[in-house]
Amino acid sequence: MTRIARRSLLAGGVATCVAAPAVLRAQGAAGLADAASRYDQLHSILVLRGGEEVVAQAFRGPGLDRVANVKSVSKTLLSLLTGIAIDRDEVSGPDAALLPLLGRAPTGDARDRITLGDLLSLRGGLSSTSGPNYGEWVSSGNWVEYALDQPLQSEPGERFIYSTGSTHLLGVALARATGNDLLSLFRSWIGAPLGIDFAPWVADPQGNYLGGNDMGISPRDLARVGQMVLQDGAWNGASVVSPDWIDASWTARARSPWSGDRYGYGWFLTELAGTPVRYARGYGGQILAVAPERDTVIVITSDPMRPARSAGYFGDLRDLLTQAVAAS
Repeated sequence: MTRIARRSLLAGGVATCVAAPAVLRAQGAAGLADAASRYDQLHSILVLRGGEEVVAQAFRGPGLDRVANVKSVSKTLLSLLTGIAIDRDEVSGPDAALLPLLGRAPTGDARDRITLGDLLSLRGGLSSTSGPNYGEWVSSGNWVEYALDQPLQSEPGERFIYSTGSTHLLGVALARATGNDLLSLFRSWIGAPLGIDFAPWVADPQGNYLGGNDMGISPRDLARVGQMVLQDGAWNGASVVSPDWIDASWTARARSPWSGDRYGYGWFLTELAGTPVRYARGYGGQILAVAPERDTVIVITSDPMRPARSAGYFGDLRDLLTQAVAAS
């Protein structure tokens, strides 16, 4: 979707929302909160329309203003950080080769051709360190070496392979390119302009913050990130991340084998209630979703220790998202 199209659709969504009777919107919000309360795995739900909270409920867990582990929603946050690094000329772009940024010599195989864009779109070609392989990876003495040493399953850029090892390589590359750790970058480039905070999270044995998992942020702060994205990457009139990067991130480059949704640079791309929705998804049922045509942001946090499969609890959350979008 081009930037002009997104703005036009956003304007149309606002007009539709204003035209709808206020009482129907209120009933929709109440029904959504009631539906969400029935899932014992769900901790909180927050819905913004036009930048205003219309649903804000915490049924269990840390609440709306305290830090929650958003698991792999971190991958989407890392994509935004990568876009800012490109905007600031810290890295040349998504076509930048990975190994030089890591300070590594050529390997003589397809690893030499892995780019930042390949990692952002989860098409790095390396075997996955996620799922049943995750424990062995994070128990290793060097997460970067372990991820890089995984067998090549495909040519970089060809196949969707969900792997937090790939996004960790991306995070370490950004840290090396900028001379700052990921926590400092998130706090400076996103936290400061939006008036939000990021809590310290797990680091690898070499002290590199984990790229793409286990970040801590409150639901309300995460909703601000979504609102900033809806505002063409701006906050209080100042650019945080360029609209061009948001457009690039929302360009389909792969497809999830589980949900069937398309995937861009750190964002899943789907359609719910007849409108495009872009969302971040984390283990256990952590979600940041934006519906540009409806000027809507949705944040859901859940128990991070319980699974949320596409055919199970995540399917239930997808129904909630559809209900939230339809009510806008």
